[in-house]
Amino acid sequence: MDRKGSLFSRLPIVSHLNKSMGLQRGMLIAGIAMTAVFLLTAAFAPLLAPYNPTQRFDQTQAAPSSEHLWGTTAGGYDVLSRTIWGAQTALLVIVVAVALSIFIGVVLGLLSGYLGGWLDRVLVVVADAIYAFPTLLLAMVMSIAISQGRSDLWSGVFAAAISITVVFIPQYFRVIRAETIRLKAEPFVESAIVVGASSARIMARHIYKNATRTLPLIFTLNASEAILTLAGLGFLGFGIEPSAAAEWGYDLNHAQSDATAGIWWTGVFPGAAIVFTVLGLTLLGESMNDLNDPRLRGRKRAFTKAGPSPRGSGSDDIKEEELVGT
Repeated sequence: MDRKGSLFSRLPIVSHLNKSMGLQRGMLIAGIAMTAVFLLTAAFAPLLAPYNPTQRFDQTQAAPSSEHLWGTTAGGYDVLSRTIWGAQTALLVIVVAVALSIFIGVVLGLLSGYLGGWLDRVLVVVADAIYAFPTLLLAMVMSIAISQGRSDLWSGVFAAAISITVVFIPQYFRVIRAETIRLKAEPFVESAIVVGASSARIMARHIYKNATRTLPLIFTLNASEAILTLAGLGFLGFGIEPSAAAEWGYDLNHAQSDATAGIWWTGVFPGAAIVFTVLGLTLLGESMNDLNDPRLRGRKRAFTKAGPSPRGSGSDDIKEEELVGT
């Protein structure tokens, strides 16, 4: 039982929650709650949405009513249904894009950092070249090359995911490469080399587990960027067709003309969904990033050991100085 509890306490979000305190804990809990709402909405979209996202009604640009709680769009789509189903589309793109990015980036980072030589130089140059392009512009070029900018649900999901993957691979590559170079000089790796372990075994058994500990953090930070990139592609007209699936960026694009006519509901709800989801993922990712700082863990340990001092005693100032110095 203790072993199971210890294993549970070492899980990424659980361990960060145990290390957090004060405002940092509040931000982390808010991020967890908002991200959970997004995930649950995506998972239970068929049950939560009153209509199919591709179903069209005769009532166009209808104001919110009992039949259509969030109104309808100029195309006759139910805004509430498309907003709910849009969470599922966003989640599919995040999962596919980040999974591909992690797989390719980790493999290339391990090979580049461990083998070095001309392979390392070529991969670093390619990664730097990709960084030179603006993220959204590169995603647009890839989307056009893959699906000519217009597609149905699954081809659109994969087109957007691959577009985002190209942007994210250099980030995972550089992180894993730096960790691999550092770990390659550690005594346990040198011992494995001495006993005759192959390069593949060393990378898979010794370096991989230690170099990928920061991946949950990078995944969380990149998830919010993936949603913004997907929304940007849809807003610019390179997203998924509305007759195939719901996508927040595409709905925002077609809500621009409605806003000038005072029809606010077609743009407010998809936009609020993007802001809510990105804010939740950002709070979660940034809080985890801050809590990875060992100085914060040292401050919490020092505070726990010292304990609160009586009011009015001079020990308060001493303990505050000790906490600042850690």
